[in-house]
Amino acid sequence: MNFNFQNQEIDFVKHQKKFFVFSGAFALIGVILLLTLGLNLGIDFDSGSRVDLLAPETITAEEVYNDFAEIGDGFTPDAVQLGGDNNEMASVGFVGVLTPDEIAQIQTYYQDKYGAEPSVSTVDPLIGRELARNALFAVLIASIGIIIYVTIRFEFLYGIAAIVALLHDAFFIIAAFSLLQIEVNVPFIAAVLTIVGYSINDTIVTFDRIRENMKLAKRVKDFEDLRKIVNKSLTQTLARSINTVLTVVFAAAAIFIFGGEAIRSFALALLIGLVAGTYSSMFLAAQLWLIWKAKQLKSKKFTAKQQPEGEPTV
Repeated sequence: MNFNFQNQEIDFVKHQKKFFVFSGAFALIGVILLLTLGLNLGIDFDSGSRVDLLAPETITAEEVYNDFAEIGDGFTPDAVQLGGDNNEMASVGFVGVLTPDEIAQIQTYYQDKYGAEPSVSTVDPLIGRELARNALFAVLIASIGIIIYVTIRFEFLYGIAAIVALLHDAFFIIAAFSLLQIEVNVPFIAAVLTIVGYSINDTIVTFDRIRENMKLAKRVKDFEDLRKIVNKSLTQTLARSINTVLTVVFAAAAIFIFGGEAIRSFALALLIGLVAGTYSSMFLAAQLWLIWKAKQLKSKKFTAKQQPEGEPTV
């Protein structure tokens, strides 16, 4: 499947307000979701314990729940994820830290049943908060680096537009996970950072095309001149963006379907982020740059008119 729009004239700027309304509406919905539903934080970011089981044969989630019911009334798992080629592995999550006596009970039970003790890991609230803080710092540092890089390679307006698109993509994934109440864990953070890299790459490709067309243009004096350049640039990069995102989407979908429960949230975050990244690169970042650049040209024109006669314009 190959898309080609080189010989077509598509007026993207005509629908500029629709793009902004859609993004603004989604942002508002996302804020409401986070304030009401919040995020379903896994034990990676909240206090809790994880028990990793390895059975000699295929096990089911129902069997795991029954096993812990036999151990005691207080051992009700909050989450069970199966893994391995034949679902012979299980990761059992508990909100709240298990005591040494409770860990010993679990290990004794499975030692008798499978002949091997399960591994138990715990995360206390301090470590959870530190992981969340480090994830936020990673995104902030990446954002600052992107602004510096794009500003040096292009100009400051490109950098600001790219960061807005990047934040849009990250927030899109977070809001979707809040709506679906899917567990947020370390693989989720890895997916967000992956999408950040993909999105900025897609945005830079679009901006590079805009810059090249700016150089080729005979005159760039007002909004209409910029409008033609942006529409032409987006038309030229549209096929590349669609073909690229479809290739990666197929791979992420395969991981989501066949990769197992342990990395399903990672694959889902990739799928959501890939679509959001392609949308924001073409229909948000480029449109924001167009508005800001048009205002900049208008401001320079106004300054030149106000310049006293005999003085050179800057």
